[in-house]
Amino acid sequence: MGFALVSTISTVEPYRLEAMVEPIRAQDVQATFCATLVDEWINQGVRSVVIAPGSRSTPLAVALAARIELSVQVVHDERVAGFVALGLGLSGVPSILLCTSGTAAANFFPAVVEAGLSDVPMIVVTADRPEELRGVGAPQTIDQVELYGSHVRWYHDPGVADAAERGQWRTLAAETMQRAQAGPIQLNLPFREPLLGVPGVLPEEFAGDAAVRDGAEERGEHTALVCEPLSAITEPHGLILAGGRSGVDAASVATLHALTGWPILADPISGMRHLDGVVTTSESMLRSAPFADCHLPDVVIRVGRPSTSKTLAQWIDHAVAGGAQLVQVGGPGLIDPGCNVDAVATLDAVIAAVEGTTPDSEWLDDWTTADRAADAAVLAALSETDELSEPLVARTVADHLPAGVDLVVSSSMPIRDHEWFGGRRATAHANRGANGIDGVMSTARGIAAMGKSTAVLIGDLAFVHDSNALVGLVANGIDLRVVVVDNDGGGIFSFLPQASTLARDRFEQLFGTPLGTDVAALATAHGIDVCTVATADELIDQLAKPGPWVVRIESTRDRNVEVHADLHAAVAAAIS
Repeated sequence: MGFALVSTISTVEPYRLEAMVEPIRAQDVQATFCATLVDEWINQGVRSVVIAPGSRSTPLAVALAARIELSVQVVHDERVAGFVALGLGLSGVPSILLCTSGTAAANFFPAVVEAGLSDVPMIVVTADRPEELRGVGAPQTIDQVELYGSHVRWYHDPGVADAAERGQWRTLAAETMQRAQAGPIQLNLPFREPLLGVPGVLPEEFAGDAAVRDGAEERGEHTALVCEPLSAITEPHGLILAGGRSGVDAASVATLHALTGWPILADPISGMRHLDGVVTTSESMLRSAPFADCHLPDVVIRVGRPSTSKTLAQWIDHAVAGGAQLVQVGGPGLIDPGCNVDAVATLDAVIAAVEGTTPDSEWLDDWTTADRAADAAVLAALSETDELSEPLVARTVADHLPAGVDLVVSSSMPIRDHEWFGGRRATAHANRGANGIDGVMSTARGIAAMGKSTAVLIGDLAFVHDSNALVGLVANGIDLRVVVVDNDGGGIFSFLPQASTLARDRFEQLFGTPLGTDVAALATAHGIDVCTVATADELIDQLAKPGPWVVRIESTRDRNVEVHADLHAAVAAAIS
């Protein structure tokens, strides 16, 4: 892997088919094969490409760079490249992610895993050595066959390009695009030297739907879940849990709420906190035993993923153990972490099942009144001092990020603070498939590469972990606004039993893991404007400025635990 990252837009003219001759040399066949794939991908709607450079991928890299229709980003760090492609794929259109042979393909793995768990489209093209060079000690050669296992929707290796199969090339390109709509696919392409050739006349444009190719294997259990018919639901005391990547539109959830009067406990990545009946402070509310015990639901409709709240998850499990019905709507994939889902259904089926429900206005009022009181208590507690605490950072970003700026929030404490204390305006993307801290900056960079102003709320550990995403940021003029909460280590572990059970030095060694990294100096090394702020007003002023920039907020892990405890206590007092 290298250490530079640049983004370029192709300026080379597309192939002039009428001026080309039929290929004769093997390298010309490879060049024509790659030019055909690229031409058909463009016909199918592909507009973005991420290339991790190397030699073996030369035929396809040259073909991709030759087309002015494509935005091409060259990213030397393959792990960064993978997450940039994931960020681009959040648009719903897959990007082409290309690398050379060897460990380059292995470095795509974390991004492929996240894309697979989150149904993000991605066409992963791994260049490879030809068959005769595999397993014989050839340099830069590993076993790339079905490298990503069940994390991809489909795998195919067509072998070295053969002119006799030119009639299938467009079909292959169209099929990869079709397969990638549901998540990542791996197309393993072996190339023989010499790698540079001249493309000849391309096959005629493909017309019709791509058929499944003989010999291709569909990978993993990613078929649509079987939804079950629902009996009539008449219980008045229900809850709607709205999570991310559900594939369900907000209007349908609003319809369910209107029919039932059930509160909507929506996390920020659902994009549904603007709906009527939304509750945003359930994490703190359910820590109050009197409220939690008196508001157990009879039915729970969970739309998409569970939130980050273990408090909510355990409370729901308790309700289900006591007889409540849990219905899962939407994915991605199978969602049943408690192994207690009673039925998997479409939202239309749920809406049909609740048509006879008589809403209990008092039930909804109890929840929304408590939520308003809880949120007011949170705001009051946060404003009692001038301290720019981690929850206040999350709330300030949620309330004051300018309209039109997308937000990416890191796993660990940032997404929890955004969910628990961000209020009704909190909305964001987070990589919650595998819940890793890797690739947060790179994912945001991918979103920003589509021309969108993008902000990131991230801790120092995740920031440093993905700092290669900073390379070339200034040169490419990407509007990326990075808010780093710097508590010198892994802040979430201070909330776990390890913090109170282990000796302090052992806890710091294994879990606190202080980095000792100067975050500001790291950003400065990449030529990025950086500042440190200490008040909410300073942060608000900074958020309004176009990026790229990095702002640092200093925090301490011990103090952060105290602030969270104070906020939960304030909510408990407000709703008692």
